[in-house]
Amino acid sequence: GDDNSGRKVITFSCCRMPPSHQLNHTRLLEYLKYTLDQYVENDYTVVYFHYGLKSLNKPSLKWLQTAYKEFDRKYVSKIFVLPSIIFKSLLTISFSFPRYKKNLKALYVVHPTNFIKILWNIFKPLISHKFGKKITYLNYLSDLREHLKYDQLNIPQEVIRHDENLRGKQKGKLPPVKVPPPRPPLPTQQFGVSLQYIKDKNKGELIPPVMKETVSYLKRKGLQVEGLFRRSASIQTIKDVQKLYNQGKSVNFDDYHDIHIPAVILKTFLRELPQPLLTFECYDHILGITSVESSLRVTRCKQIIQGLPEHNYVVLKYLICFLHMVSQESIYNRMTASSLACVFGLNLIWPSKGTASLSALVPLNLFTELLIDFYTNIFNSRTVPGE
Repeated sequence: GDDNSGRKVITFSCCRMPPSHQLNHTRLLEYLKYTLDQYVENDYTVVYFHYGLKSLNKPSLKWLQTAYKEFDRKYVSKIFVLPSIIFKSLLTISFSFPRYKKNLKALYVVHPTNFIKILWNIFKPLISHKFGKKITYLNYLSDLREHLKYDQLNIPQEVIRHDENLRGKQKGKLPPVKVPPPRPPLPTQQFGVSLQYIKDKNKGELIPPVMKETVSYLKRKGLQVEGLFRRSASIQTIKDVQKLYNQGKSVNFDDYHDIHIPAVILKTFLRELPQPLLTFECYDHILGITSVESSLRVTRCKQIIQGLPEHNYVVLKYLICFLHMVSQESIYNRMTASSLACVFGLNLIWPSKGTASLSALVPLNLFTELLIDFYTNIFNSRTVPGE
């Protein structure tokens, strides 16, 4: 899923590491690189679930040395190859992969042991202050809710039970986790409400104001910005802009002097829709795109899109038209249709229950890439009144 700043989240669960003698370490290294390669060109976040790392499945010193040699500067910074096996596995596996340290914006260490904290303090002088600020220790799963969309995380049952045991031991010492009752949306609400709600409150306008304003601004000033949609922005600034929109107040993006703010706002708007723009009903159909013969995939995309409700179709067409324009400037902004698909895939469609698996990312991103690349062909056969 995504964190509260729209950055992709990668989780690493120690309890799922098999016993060392059963593990094909070469394949593990390839899998780690394959997984990270899909995200690390963009800003991203790592959640490290430490519970379950034991002597039985702890990576050996020999394997960690191999990992260190395998990952070039794109992945690993030599300063993080430390004398402790546990700390090496935390740093090397979870976030120190060669070119990727730069775009790692946050590392959440969940259920840290005292040993990890002690080691961190010992080696803290060797690690840059800037990088150290990215690391946050979280003693309980509930603490994750402040930073990312907790319900999107695929948390192992073993970790959940461990968390419950910890809370049970602290019973009486910890305040109960309170979930505030949902508030009714404001008449001017833009985030977290349906397209229909926004339309009804905006005199029947099909394109939500926040989309129209961010797209318009980015068309004027962002089409040739390198890495557009790949960078994050200040969490507090994003919250402030969302608040202004929800209160019906005007937003002047020139005041923020950061082209990535309207880009993040656009992604955030899509991600906070109660139902994805491509609708839950399309999810399984989209997953089947990889089983369709290559020459027929554009036709299949068109068929799926034709089944969308009119309002969703218009908003999607408006968005994809803009993303197609961005891709046409990829010589400057480096954002090809494939790059944009990696950013927007899970912002346009997600399952109604649970989270999209890693295997689902391939068809979801492929479908989005086809929409962007073949925009004219796919959207040329349906006209909606009032579009």
